[in-house]
Amino acid sequence: MNREDFDILKTNVIYFDNGATTLKPKVVLDSIVSYYTKYTANAHRGDYNNSLIVDRLYEETRSKVAKFINAFRSDEIVFTKGTTESLNIIVFGFMKHVLTKKDEVILSKAEHASNVLPWLELQKEIGFKIKYVPLDKDLKLTLDNLKRIVTKNTKVISIAHITNTVGDIRPIKEIGKFAKENNIYFVVDGAQSVPHLKTDVNDLNIDFLAFSGHKMLGPTGIGVLYGKYSLLDKTSPINFGGGMNTSFEANGEFEYKSLPTRLEAGTQNIEGVLGLGTAIDYLNSIGMDNIHKCELELRKYLVNELEKILIQKDVPQNMYSILVGGFPNEAFCLVKSDSAWEVYYSERGQKRGAKKFSSESEACEYMNKKLDKYARA
Repeated sequence: MNREDFDILKTNVIYFDNGATTLKPKVVLDSIVSYYTKYTANAHRGDYNNSLIVDRLYEETRSKVAKFINAFRSDEIVFTKGTTESLNIIVFGFMKHVLTKKDEVILSKAEHASNVLPWLELQKEIGFKIKYVPLDKDLKLTLDNLKRIVTKNTKVISIAHITNTVGDIRPIKEIGKFAKENNIYFVVDGAQSVPHLKTDVNDLNIDFLAFSGHKMLGPTGIGVLYGKYSLLDKTSPINFGGGMNTSFEANGEFEYKSLPTRLEAGTQNIEGVLGLGTAIDYLNSIGMDNIHKCELELRKYLVNELEKILIQKDVPQNMYSILVGGFPNEAFCLVKSDSAWEVYYSERGQKRGAKKFSSESEACEYMNKKLDKYARA
């Protein structure tokens, strides 16, 4: 991976927001342009040459995705708009039909809204219980903490592999093994993990996996839903329209196509699918193990250099020391001004609760207390 592969990095841009969305290498952008300039045909809608070429490229990408996460078959892969839509299909297309009022769904206290709100909505309809795995003192999810809240009524465990809030890597393989042994459906939000870790859905005993293209160097507006075939085949569509049916009659009779097409109603994000395929090729050319190794080295370098700054006695004026809080776009900030130290809480760039101190030690003590209170809350 080279900076030269990304046009935007040919300027003086230093990009730190990959957790929100990644930059796109030129080969991905070229594949999108190529689709529009060479083909511009709908997938699975025509019998002329360009349409058949697009059909082939579209399904080749499905096979690439299946291989990338080691799914057994390509029809276990459904293209969606992103992780959010994938999770909604899991909740409202499958879980809605298997959960009862007596059942329990386990989430964690550090999940993205997309893995919480669908469950809360379905809970209002069915009445099942939602339980949250408590995090340890380091804000990590452990298998032991999860086991403590599992009962004979636990039907689903739905958690992120890597959290967008805390950033910890959960023990997914151990949790998947535990879920399988106890006949619990295991749903994984892989939005933050699939782009960074080699993912094997079968080795990890994952029943459903959701992830997004735009977090793995691909275009926005394209995502993936993986489901074990036996489960995906029982999943109902949540969107209805052209392409998903073999026929429908005026008398109300209709028939859906087989997987995965019946879960992909309407014209799909074809350029997004092809761009995702190119992004996977790009990641594979580097190697997921190499990517993970490089990220660990970069993290180590970042932590070491930050520690040098934070322990300096002579802090340059206007030097900001920012400690990220438990949620995206939120931070506790320690700022050195001309005559004082200032501590405040920043939420999406808005300063709150600012307090000034005459000495560095007083400011640090106050900030530590605020952080401790925040963590306990």
